Amino acid sequence: MSEDPGTGGAPPVTARPRRTVRVAWVLAVGLVALFSAIATALHGSTDSGRGVFQTGDQVAMIGLGLLGAGAVLMFTRPRVQADAQGIRIRNVLGGYELPWEVVRAVRFPRGAPWASLELRDDDVVAVMAVQAADRQRAVVAVRALRALLAEHQARAGTAGGTV
Repeated sequence: MSEDPGTGGAPPVTARPRRTVRVAWVLAVGLVALFSAIATALHGSTDSGRGVFQTGDQVAMIGLGLLGAGAVLMFTRPRVQADAQGIRIRNVLGGYELPWEVVRAVRFPRGAPWASLELRDDDVVAVMAVQAADRQRAVVAVRALRALLAEHQARAGTAGGTV
């Protein structure tokens, strides 16, 4: 049932966003640094009439920074892997594993932030791993995905737009 990838067909595709991952890591480190700085600045005394900050409050601030960094790092999750059998998509939240039979087209309209798959049941699935911010890398990935889809459609004898 599994095809040999060396049979001359379109090569497998693996793509991840590059710029978004860099930005997410910088923001995550910045959040931890910011909340750590705030935590070290938190101290108070009863003479000022304001609240008193204790060690637990400082630890909580650092914990909030770590939670925020974790949330930002969720944007490093997107990935797409495709081969002759189908396509596996992992987005920020959730993912899909689809055979090529259910895919009608690979879309990347002008102005869209990322590519998408148009399915035969008229659903649309975002492919957040192929982002416009990555420019030429995104173009290469979309072309490779379209080649895999076209190869499947040629084997299956089905027509479908890949524009």
